[in-house]
Amino acid sequence: MRAVIQRVSEASVTVDDQVVGAIELGFLVLLGVENGDTETDANYLADKTIGLRVFADADDKMNLDIAQVGGKVLAVSQFTLLGDCRKGRRPAFTDAADPEIARQLYEHYCQRIRTAGIEVQTGIFAADMQVHLVNQGPVTLLLDSRKRW
Repeated sequence: MRAVIQRVSEASVTVDDQVVGAIELGFLVLLGVENGDTETDANYLADKTIGLRVFADADDKMNLDIAQVGGKVLAVSQFTLLGDCRKGRRPAFTDAADPEIARQLYEHYCQRIRTAGIEVQTGIFAADMQVHLVNQGPVTLLLDSRKRW
């Protein structure tokens, strides 16, 4: 399972000209589910997301986690994170999980974060979405549950 996590001052996702999810301070998370991923992968990434200390403390050092700053998460499913661009010019998506499995693990990831007391907004799974964000910092992190990065 892969995630691109961006610290944002605001983010939203729109489908058919309707805002379906929006947050202010927090994380925009783009989440891709890979063949073979399980709830263990989703738990690992959710726990990492919750525990990342990338928000400024009183000394302006990245030392606080999302709960400590009252932040929220906007989670957007994005299978293209599994695109393999090593050959040719067109990405191959053979490593992306079956949509139904991906949906279940995406929802599990979101629920795990909610269980920790953090509000989670979402896009619409498999929809054509427009994502808007203001990346604060900018801070952008890449996570992989199989620890390849």
